[in-house]
Amino acid sequence: MADPAWLEISVVVDSETAEAVAEVLSRYAENGVVVEQGVDYNDAEDVGTPFGPCRVTGYLPVDETTEEKRQRILEGLWYLGRITAVPEPEFKFIEDEDWMAAWKKFYHPILIGEKLLILPAWMPSIEPERIAIKIDPSMAFGTGTHPTTQLCLAMVEKYIVSNEDIIDMGCGSGILSIGALLLGARHALGVDIDNESMQSSRENAENNGVADRLELFKGTVQEILNGACSIRQAPLVTANILTPILIQLFDQGMADLITPGGVILLSGILEEQDEKIRNAAEAQGLEFLEKRQIADWVAYAYRKPQK
Repeated sequence: MADPAWLEISVVVDSETAEAVAEVLSRYAENGVVVEQGVDYNDAEDVGTPFGPCRVTGYLPVDETTEEKRQRILEGLWYLGRITAVPEPEFKFIEDEDWMAAWKKFYHPILIGEKLLILPAWMPSIEPERIAIKIDPSMAFGTGTHPTTQLCLAMVEKYIVSNEDIIDMGCGSGILSIGALLLGARHALGVDIDNESMQSSRENAENNGVADRLELFKGTVQEILNGACSIRQAPLVTANILTPILIQLFDQGMADLITPGGVILLSGILEEQDEKIRNAAEAQGLEFLEKRQIADWVAYAYRKPQK
């Protein structure tokens, strides 16, 4: 057994005391402190409400200063305990590990549709006849392991128009845009409001050799329609986001991003939210094409009528 590399210190307290405990631990846990708490969801659209006790955890590197730091933490928690109840901390020695290598073993290639393969970026292709989308699963949402991404990507394969544009709303890791470009799209506009998504999409596009055809934009539907990007519409629009956000995007004019006769693919939808999405899409005058489902998750394809 290898020598321990870290001393883990954790304290379980109520939410009001967690910040004070975290402050004590952070004086000596130079790599930062983690505060974990349960989340309660009232329904499928609820963003979640924290509940229950908090576990505050910090890590000390094992060296000649470890014992002194441990004593200082105990001392600080003792003084804090004179003000409010603080239970005894738990200490646990843990071995060092190549965490990057450890989590990689849980990711495997995923076959999508008839042509595509989602491939962890470090793996060689197991299906050379398929088009491999190389994705780094350590990055933003959209690694291909979730049913919503798989459903939407399979429909991208079906509805992509060769040498035409695509607009990807909520692009996340860029996986849908990259898949469309590898399938023959001319240009992709990836849109998100998150800086991490912008970086992740850019890096994944570079890994797949399509960065020169992926335009990234951090902004809103209305800004796109007002000409902030190189395109305002596309014959294929994708939106793999949660249902409440899809409805908001429709309210903001997302249907106007589709060229007449074009298709929009909607994913990120729980089965119980079917009616809401269908009502929102049909209120925009969109025509139902198909519905696909994996477990409790569904995806839709709708067409915008020709004028």
